[in-house]
Amino acid sequence: MNVNNVRLDAVAVKREQYPADGLPEVAFAGKSNVGKSSLINCMINRKALARTSQNPGKTRTINFYNVEEKLLFVDLPGYGYAKAPKTEQQKWGKMIEGYLLKREELRAIILLVDIRHEPGENDRMMYDWLKHYGHNIIIVATKSDKLKRSQLPKHVKMLSNAFGLEKEDILLPFSSETKSGKDELWEIIESICGIENEKTE
Repeated sequence: MNVNNVRLDAVAVKREQYPADGLPEVAFAGKSNVGKSSLINCMINRKALARTSQNPGKTRTINFYNVEEKLLFVDLPGYGYAKAPKTEQQKWGKMIEGYLLKREELRAIILLVDIRHEPGENDRMMYDWLKHYGHNIIIVATKSDKLKRSQLPKHVKMLSNAFGLEKEDILLPFSSETKSGKDELWEIIESICGIENEKTE
């Protein structure tokens, strides 16, 4: 997709604050500091629309980004941030769960994991939970530029085995630094959301 016009449409902590324009939505989930904001910025050709931080747990709201008036990218708070108080973690958990279970516009969830490491317990729990509720899940393995090209297949297999993926399941290596995987991810998103295929920049 040619992305020139993007804006932050809503910052929400409850359902009444979600956008009401009916556009298809793609949500981004992953543990804190896995590179969610960097991936969103890469996909929309921005340096800092989605706020990145060295401090995990920065996103504490559900942020809706309108992309070309065609779909919304939904940035969910990162999970598994141990330094946040338990009450805060539970609040984020309920907010995320409420969105994922009740949002009719939601078409797919992009679950981010670090390609260099085995997925953690929170990653596997999130994947199983999303699978249980029948969501379209795209696993994006970030930071692929940190590995040699020859190491990628081994790490993809490791992640596939850890999640128990089937042939039809999607796992895509991605690098926000080199933009490797960007065009492929846009093709998947456009297909799932029923958006006419356009060439990405």
